[in-house]
Amino acid sequence: MLTSIPLIDLGGNLDPQSPAARASAAALHDALSTLGFAYIGGHTVSPATRAAAFAASRRFHESPLERKQSLAINAAHRGYMGMATSTIVTSSVAKVTRPNMSESLMLMHELPPDDPGLLAGLPMQGPNQWPTWLPDFQPAMEQYVREVDGLGRYIVRLIAISLGLPATSLDHHFDHPTTFLRALHYPPQPPSDDDQMGSAPHTDYGIITLLAQDDSGGLQVRPRGGDWIEAPPIANTYVLNVGDMLARWTNGRFVSTPHRVINRSGGDRYSLPYFLDPSMDALIECLPTCTDATHPPLYPPVPYGEYLMERLNKNYDYRRDTSKASA
Repeated sequence: MLTSIPLIDLGGNLDPQSPAARASAAALHDALSTLGFAYIGGHTVSPATRAAAFAASRRFHESPLERKQSLAINAAHRGYMGMATSTIVTSSVAKVTRPNMSESLMLMHELPPDDPGLLAGLPMQGPNQWPTWLPDFQPAMEQYVREVDGLGRYIVRLIAISLGLPATSLDHHFDHPTTFLRALHYPPQPPSDDDQMGSAPHTDYGIITLLAQDDSGGLQVRPRGGDWIEAPPIANTYVLNVGDMLARWTNGRFVSTPHRVINRSGGDRYSLPYFLDPSMDALIECLPTCTDATHPPLYPPVPYGEYLMERLNKNYDYRRDTSKASA
């Protein structure tokens, strides 16, 4: 029975042709096919960049509520989500009836003003909403996204290697990626309320998540056939996990594992999950090295964007209101 999450040290490497990459890919395959989670150490996101992003998030969440609400999340899924406004009704691991006790600012892939998808009003294509009263916020977050995105793209290449594919074979699915950086704040939870969670049990929607967490703790993971285990903070690491789309892409070889957050630290908890997902029009179908005569594809091909929108529409208050208005 798995009782801990493995640590994979990348050794500061981002070259998929190096011997270090082969070793990392093998360790990654083992972790993602058994637990679906791994700590990533030896990465290339600088401590200063990460610290600046956390500081920016704290300053935002310490801002007056009226200012935060001026950036209310819009139809392009960018902006402020107030406390207890998301309920994970699509959870496959629990019947969730209470909203998550958290608030967040959602930042997605930045688009130029002349982007065709933005001009056409396509789903998830729009401008980010920045807290202009915090002049250092945008540059801190943009630098953070540049660095963590580079790490994420390297991990996608390690995944390809681990599956017996050329390192760059999946890159084209991320030519126009769908990315989310969620600046999350969890207030302290009363110890007597066992049903209220910062984040209810769920699996992530997409390909990979890279989570930077502060030192508060509270993240828990449930291995297949097991009970909840802690995912305690380890200094200067990321928590990497498989999303539902990657599990589907690999025909179930990689595991999208349930996880939750319960903030019993007695103080505020901050985290920065970065979700690296494909283009909205990318067709996700079983990878060729994940199927054979005895292992036929378990799922039909699906455009990533269709899959994503169905889940967003069910789990977020503002999306449900939008769906009702357009019905």
